[in-house]
Amino acid sequence: MGILKKDEMYLVDGSQERLVPLLMAYQQAVDTSIISSITDVKGTIIHVNKRFCEVSKFSRKELLGQNHRIINSGFHPKEFLKDMWKTIGKGEVWHGEIKNQAKDGSFYWVDSVIVPIKDKDGKPVQYLSLRTLISERKEKEEKDREDQVNAMEEMLFKISHELRQPVVKILGLSELIEHSGNSQEDLKVMIAGIKESAIMLDNYTRELAAFVHKIRNEQDSESCQ
Repeated sequence: MGILKKDEMYLVDGSQERLVPLLMAYQQAVDTSIISSITDVKGTIIHVNKRFCEVSKFSRKELLGQNHRIINSGFHPKEFLKDMWKTIGKGEVWHGEIKNQAKDGSFYWVDSVIVPIKDKDGKPVQYLSLRTLISERKEKEEKDREDQVNAMEEMLFKISHELRQPVVKILGLSELIEHSGNSQEDLKVMIAGIKESAIMLDNYTRELAAFVHKIRNEQDSESCQ
């Protein structure tokens, strides 16, 4: 290694002096806007920042030594969490949206990135979690989904109302004609056709109702993932 000249040494020292406040400012910015924590490989919390405590409403003392199950909302299926642990266990970065529960029972959504901290052999020894609060966006998405389903249900009601009225009339009229004593063969054929059409229309409205119900269930399932 060569000997540093005076100007070079001054430059290095000056860079270090400027780097310290820069790092402090960066840490302050992260602590203000990012929910961060560090766990060991077993999932035990060994570090949380101030923002984590503010959002979860737990104190640092209450969180340290605990597992992240302390904020588990029970919203996500077991497969969701298994996939997360499988990913970070392999040393890969995991990214996803998680619904958590605060100490007071309220819920909040976070966009979460979990980064494995590895040893020299590439084996995870700790996990760094960085999260941003997205509760407002998720609430808006939920409202948009509800509005969409409500609009479809309103449309179904109109279709059902418009179709079922003539269906009832057709069925009633066909029954009346059928029991009128008229035995003309062509009249019976017409009556059969009327009844068949009416039944098809009635089945159609029922299928539409089942279709909307299916869409609602699928959207509810997607929101749980």
